[in-house]
Amino acid sequence: MTDDDAALERLVADVRAGDPEAFGEIFDRYHEPVYRFVVSRVHSPSDAEDLTQLVFVKALEALPRYESRGVPFGAWLFRLARNAVIDHLRLHRDHAALDMLVERADGTRGPDELASVRQEIDEVAQALASLTDEQREAIELRFFAGLSAREAAIAMGKQEVTVRGLQFRAIAALRRRLKVDAPGDAVRRLGGRR
Repeated sequence: MTDDDAALERLVADVRAGDPEAFGEIFDRYHEPVYRFVVSRVHSPSDAEDLTQLVFVKALEALPRYESRGVPFGAWLFRLARNAVIDHLRLHRDHAALDMLVERADGTRGPDELASVRQEIDEVAQALASLTDEQREAIELRFFAGLSAREAAIAMGKQEVTVRGLQFRAIAALRRRLKVDAPGDAVRRLGGRR
């Protein structure tokens, strides 16, 4: 267990003991990654915001019953997010729209730059759409949400080695589809980390 994991477990214990500020710290730490994951899966930023809030409400309600059992809290939270997205998609039969990720742009870009960014996003969205559902989910959890391979595996209900394999095959497929030569270029283009 890392120092960060231990600090997070202390925050969870504090929330369970009734400290509302501790939940605020958890919210601050995970809100943006959960939102990025959710918006990468649903069509509407407003739906993504609603679902993100729902995830945190469910987490707050479930925290009194939460037990680590070797599962990091972040992975547990992303499993809640994944289930919320699945429920939403079942109801709405909506599909992910990657271009929703730029809705929060700061507005300082000129029209040429925005057009170029939009074109790149469209290319990446088409490449992501060509992946299998599992490969796409592995990429979304690892790079959009920023989870470790272990956390993504727990959220997906798979073995870590399986998620790493899905990620490897997905990145290779994206590199071919986007005609990217250097391995790091595809990851940087997605805005993620290695």
